[in-house]
Amino acid sequence: MKKIGVLTSGGDAPGMNAAVRSVVRSAIYRGVEVYGIYHGYKGLITGNIKKLEVSDVGDIVQRGGTILYTARCEEFKTEEGRAIAIEQLKKFGIEGLVVIGGDGSFMGGVKLTQLGFPTIGIPGTIDNDIPGTDFTLGFDTALNTIIDAIDKIRDTATSHERRFIIEVMGRGCGDLAMWSGLADGAESILIPETKEDLNTIVERLNRGIERGKRHNIIIVAEGVGSADEVAKAIKAKTNMDTRVTVLGHVQRGGAPTAFDRVLAARMGNKAVDLLLNGEKGKMIGIQDNKIVAHNILDLLTKKHEFNDELYKLAKVLSI
Repeated sequence: MKKIGVLTSGGDAPGMNAAVRSVVRSAIYRGVEVYGIYHGYKGLITGNIKKLEVSDVGDIVQRGGTILYTARCEEFKTEEGRAIAIEQLKKFGIEGLVVIGGDGSFMGGVKLTQLGFPTIGIPGTIDNDIPGTDFTLGFDTALNTIIDAIDKIRDTATSHERRFIIEVMGRGCGDLAMWSGLADGAESILIPETKEDLNTIVERLNRGIERGKRHNIIIVAEGVGSADEVAKAIKAKTNMDTRVTVLGHVQRGGAPTAFDRVLAARMGNKAVDLLLNGEKGKMIGIQDNKIVAHNILDLLTKKHEFNDELYKLAKVLSI
């Protein structure tokens, strides 16, 4: 294999640039040319492809987002669209592809692999919802962004003796809510993996008031519902005054943490190794601090494993 491509797809995540840098430099180190595919699968179809040199990925390891940009592409979901994509890859002489993204992006990679085009996936999503890996690229950075925001909100919650309900991202995965809630001492954490009874939340708030607590932090994962809905429900049951903060897309931005930068470097290097060793249809992961590879099709039939132990710990510490 003399030429490989790399693209980012789906929602952006801190660490994607660091992964692109690792793929490019690891490949060039082995004498392989690398082509950046801009705007994800959409750029693959339109031929928005450029050869990348070592200098093209300089000074990007610290940048959030993705220099290759990202976009949704309905056309790639069709047989005709994928046929065009394959022709573009052949046109540029690209023999293998690294896809950095989430489960939807990986499904696109699987389709290419089934058409005889080797593809390796790197999990890049702040949601941490991909099975086969303890952590996805961007999760740690987003988590620290959330914690920084909660710390600031707690200051004003303390000053005004108020209850704040904070909504975080995660789609159907509650990891961002659970980890940030545990790290920041939230009184209640609402996540889609468990059913938290509203009466239990109210009881916890009342217990805190009885012992003199005058402010509270409640974390709500977006997969559960909106923080506004939770606020209204609490208001209806207790007449307590609450404030709502929806952190939104600020969670996706910012310079990646050291953990995400190192993880990106390790995953990018492993992706190149797999392609050059003739592997295809695999996803890179990290488990027990070891870089591993799984068959993507096997992973897409599973769900990310919920850490029930951490959730129970958060409830114990929030008495």
